[in-house]
Amino acid sequence: MRPLLIPLLAFLLSCSFAQAAPAELDWLELMPPEDRQALEAMPEISHDSPEGLGFSDQGGLKQGSGLPDVMYSAKTVPALDGREVRLGGYPVPLETDARGRSTEFFLVPYPGACIHVPPPPPNQIVLVRYPKGVAIEDIYAPLWIDGRLQVEPVSNALADAAYALAAEAVTPVDEADLQ
Repeated sequence: MRPLLIPLLAFLLSCSFAQAAPAELDWLELMPPEDRQALEAMPEISHDSPEGLGFSDQGGLKQGSGLPDVMYSAKTVPALDGREVRLGGYPVPLETDARGRSTEFFLVPYPGACIHVPPPPPNQIVLVRYPKGVAIEDIYAPLWIDGRLQVEPVSNALADAAYALAAEAVTPVDEADLQ
C-alpha cells in the first residue's frame, strides 16, 4: 500500500500547483452594458459600397465617418483591468522580430475586419504584445490569446484600441474548441 501512496501524493500535489487556463472572455464583455445595448439596437449595415458608410476600401481599422456612435466607442469595463483572460480572435499583424514572427498585433473579433468591412469599435480591438513572437501565416485563422488584459488606450496609423493584452501564450484555435 505504501508504494502507491507516494506517487499518488506526488500526483495530487502537482495537480494543485498546475495552472489552469484563464477564464475565456467573450468579446461583448469588453463593452460596457450601454454599448452592448446600442449595438443590439443598431440597424443592419449595408455593404453595398465601402465608401457609402464611411469606411475605406483601402483596408485598415481606423474608423471613418457615417457609422452609428457605438461603432466609435472606446468605453471600457474597468473591472477587466489586470484580469488574466483567454480571448479568441483574428490577428492583424503590426510588428515582427528578426525571424518574421509577429510580436505585436491587433486582435479583432471577426475575420477580415481590416478589409472592406466596417472595423470594430476601439473597445473591440485589443493590442497584443507577445515578445516570444508567433508565426501568423493566415489572418483568417483564429488564435487563442492567454494573458493579462489592461485597459490601455492605444492609437496608431492603423487603429485605435481600448485594451492591450500582455500575452503569455498564443495558440491556434482548434476546430474542436468551437464545438
